[in-house]
Amino acid sequence: MSTEKYKKQAAEAALEYVEDGDIVGVGTGSTVNFFIDALAGTNKRIAGAVSSSEASTQRLQSRGIELMQLNSTGDLPVYIDGADEATRHRHLIKGGGGALTREKIIAGASRRFVCIADESKLVGALGAFPLPVEVIPFARSFVARQMVRLGGQPAWREGFVTDNGNEIIDVHHLEISEPGKMEQKINNIPGVVSVGIFALRPADVLLIAGADGVREI
Repeated sequence: MSTEKYKKQAAEAALEYVEDGDIVGVGTGSTVNFFIDALAGTNKRIAGAVSSSEASTQRLQSRGIELMQLNSTGDLPVYIDGADEATRHRHLIKGGGGALTREKIIAGASRRFVCIADESKLVGALGAFPLPVEVIPFARSFVARQMVRLGGQPAWREGFVTDNGNEIIDVHHLEISEPGKMEQKINNIPGVVSVGIFALRPADVLLIAGADGVREI
């Protein structure tokens, strides 16, 4: 079975965590696209969705799902999103699609964070996937130098601008043995808007799809 089919399985399994009347937080990425399609096709009557990116907003609107603003909704019952890497401790690396800051905000505002992924995303330790760090443009080179001091190899995601008008540094070969401490350390660097480690607010549930079906962690 292809990776795309596993993504679809994980996405459809997440519908079990959505209740009638919910305002659903919706992430960004290829696996989330399957979830948006499944959400549009289900008979659950949600109140609306809060989107983490312009790309997801467009897909939600095209499927006839009402968009709402987090500033108006208050906390959300559930947030569904994917990951670039996930561990069995439910720590994640996110931000390959560039929406990490809004994703982190919605995760923080949600009572339950359900992460959906195919089995290739489940790893023993974070760090093989380059770590995205969103920075204000003025601070890009300064932050990159701090990443070198932490042991990483930063690369500017040239030509990419986030929905917030910022830039992204992708940090390669960074050892992340203690994800929570590393997340806090990078967050404290002046000019950093957000870092793609989700450990201080990890996923509550991982739905990992593979050859044996969907596993819940």
